[in-house]
Amino acid sequence: MAKELKELTSRSVDYSQWYQDLVIKADLAESSAVRGCMVIKPYGYAIWERMQRQLDDMFKETGHYNAYFPLFIPKSFLSREADHVEGFAKECAVVTHYRLKTSPDGGVVVDPEAKLEEELIVRPTSETIIWNTYKGWIQSYRDLPILCNQWANVVRWEMRTRLFLRTAEFLWQEGHTAHATREEAEEEAIRMVNVYADFARDFLAVPVHVGVKSANERFAGAVETYTIEALMQDGKALQSGTSHFLGQNFAKAFDVTFTTKEGKQELVWATSWGVSTRLMGALIMAHSDDNGLVLPPKLAPHQVVIVPIYKSLEQRDEITAHIQPLLSELKAKGIRVKYDDADNKKPGWKFSEYELKGVPVRLALGARDLEQGTVEVARRDTLTKETHALEGIADYIAQLLEDIQHNIYQKALDYRESHTIKVDSYEEFKEKIEEGGFILAHWDGTPETEERIKAETKATIRCIPLEGDKTPGVCMVTGKPSKQRVLFARAY
Repeated sequence: MAKELKELTSRSVDYSQWYQDLVIKADLAESSAVRGCMVIKPYGYAIWERMQRQLDDMFKETGHYNAYFPLFIPKSFLSREADHVEGFAKECAVVTHYRLKTSPDGGVVVDPEAKLEEELIVRPTSETIIWNTYKGWIQSYRDLPILCNQWANVVRWEMRTRLFLRTAEFLWQEGHTAHATREEAEEEAIRMVNVYADFARDFLAVPVHVGVKSANERFAGAVETYTIEALMQDGKALQSGTSHFLGQNFAKAFDVTFTTKEGKQELVWATSWGVSTRLMGALIMAHSDDNGLVLPPKLAPHQVVIVPIYKSLEQRDEITAHIQPLLSELKAKGIRVKYDDADNKKPGWKFSEYELKGVPVRLALGARDLEQGTVEVARRDTLTKETHALEGIADYIAQLLEDIQHNIYQKALDYRESHTIKVDSYEEFKEKIEEGGFILAHWDGTPETEERIKAETKATIRCIPLEGDKTPGVCMVTGKPSKQRVLFARAY
């Protein structure tokens, strides 16, 4: 393992290769036999499961419930909302036949007699199939609101892929809600983007900006798109979650109306919102280092690993017996702990492995530690070690995990703040964007100016922040009035 760690490309040499190396060497995921698709390995999936469970709890605390809708969507459904179909048409996988038959050469071929009457689209997102379903669920104001979420996979046929960040198939959740009034729907869209922001800050330990997307960056078919934007260690932004106010666009497309209290027929108001396994990419790129993963304790599959150091099996058994009360005490505190007494790997190998995999705290103890009543405590976030008394160690570790969670967040926040600047001239903007990071600058609100900036600098408007400085000014490019500074960056 030590040899493999040396083969982990340094971030300063090639950040993209470092990321790819780390995903593979830390056993998070690997490319599959299907081009553009990935296999999420058990350790990677364990992290995703922790994200999923926490988010699911947060959704349910806000009144949402889970359902499941079909993977296949009739092609005609996507044609009903013009902006929506235009936004996804180039990414759709299409099912045209429903049967194979044996080929004369012994293989299989598509049976030409088994052509579908209407092609089916493999779910790129579920607004159309869900709103067609909601038409049968909603008749009266008494049926509203519908606060529905589904955990699912989606397919968007990406040509250039990168594990977790951009794959042809990925895992996500998508909330789809229906409301009686515009105000309720807008409140829902903002509520859910703030749920994402809370999750990112409190569990991923990733600071995020919350804002609204420009018209050019808006979700296809949405009236407004709200987003959380994070800054990675290479100075690029990562869109980490979005929430969309859909207005009545999908209700119009699928004729979803309800009878009001006054007996009138009105169209339903809608939202949709989602995060995906792209959060795994955010977790890796925001915190990890040249030694491997750095995991925030709240999401680590193992928060603590204990490694016995012994010269004989008898010595190992003595340490194991001595450590059992500590294991029970840690588990009683809700701490996820692993005791690694496997005799086929040396302690040094284990240390390297758990460092690579980002386990927040490592304890090591041998025969001398038993005599002295001590244990070695190693922190993954700071790569520091200290000797601590075994007495009271469980309480110490519980507090240490909280400190590590806070420290990881603070380090990411300090990085973001030191890589965020305000710029007033376009010349300075073009110079500073080459250094990476977030730039706050004035924009005149026109898509033409936005497109020019993107074409000339490869920077995009990440969001119009909902918080912070709202002082008006003049556009750095055109000199026209600007309502407030917006957040620019180059992005994944």
